[in-house]
Amino acid sequence: MKLATLKDGSRDGKLVVVSKDLTRYCAADNIAPTMQAALDNWDEVAPKLEALYTDVEHQAVPCERFHEREAHSPLPRAYQWADGSAYINHVELVRKARGAEVPESFYHDPLMYQGGSDNFLAPRDDIPLKDTKWGCDMEGEIAVITDDVPMGVSSEDAAGHIKLVMLVNDVSLRGLIPGELAKGFGFFQSKPASAFSPVAVTPDELGDAWKGSVIHLPLMVDYNGEPFGRANAGVDATFSLADLVAHAAKTRDLGAGTIIGSGTVSNQGPDGDPGKPVSEGGLGYSCIAEIRMIETIADGEAKTRFMAPGDTVRVEMKDADGHSIFGAIEQKVVEA
Repeated sequence: MKLATLKDGSRDGKLVVVSKDLTRYCAADNIAPTMQAALDNWDEVAPKLEALYTDVEHQAVPCERFHEREAHSPLPRAYQWADGSAYINHVELVRKARGAEVPESFYHDPLMYQGGSDNFLAPRDDIPLKDTKWGCDMEGEIAVITDDVPMGVSSEDAAGHIKLVMLVNDVSLRGLIPGELAKGFGFFQSKPASAFSPVAVTPDELGDAWKGSVIHLPLMVDYNGEPFGRANAGVDATFSLADLVAHAAKTRDLGAGTIIGSGTVSNQGPDGDPGKPVSEGGLGYSCIAEIRMIETIADGEAKTRFMAPGDTVRVEMKDADGHSIFGAIEQKVVEA
């Protein structure tokens, strides 16, 4: 099924069930008022939401037109948002840009940081930027939302705790990252509010594309109206999303509504090289930092600038028939 949160003037919005083709919705507040309320009681609530989804598909209940611009991120705020590093190719490229080696442990022990989750951007909200020197970058990712996850869960069992899947634009301020990492305490100011796709879907909605807790479909990232990234989320994933959930739960329980991100989706080139831009026949990149690193290797300096007011980014994923699965994140950078 497909679920969304509509803006209604409250902090947490209104839960709705959305049709498969993203054209219609039916309010679900008689079942659960918010997405978080549904996740808190998932075993009881999910069958009722599934029944409503079936009714929406069969047009057996009154529906209204679904407009993605009216949607908030599925969880407008969350108890926890942690972003991992499923795609080591991205880690390798970005660390090279900082002159840092990739420790061998990163290939079997994923990176993860605790992001700010008190206030997410809606999928069509502007990205406020106070200073272009901060190096504003987009990061196209996949994320999952869990129910209650017990401490020490295995990756195999963690897969069963993944209740919803969505897309992310994890906004990063590259110019602030080196100084923060040098302090030894990790990201904070360099990771402002992220935005998630208009719709979150249950894993079964992805059909054969959901294998091993990874989506085997291209992630489409457009920058200023042009194709920028088409990396396949099912390729070059060192860790699955279930692996990342298990990693997060190693020493603590995870509360219902925890969001775990994949990190930037990133593919190697056909010969194990960093790959080429979409404009040159490659799969491109899901963030600007990667192409800057490749430019630095090839030309001695980066040519592609980071985002500035007026720039736009779009993140979307389509099924094998070309239909949008989650709706699109569409954002414009504006001066704060």
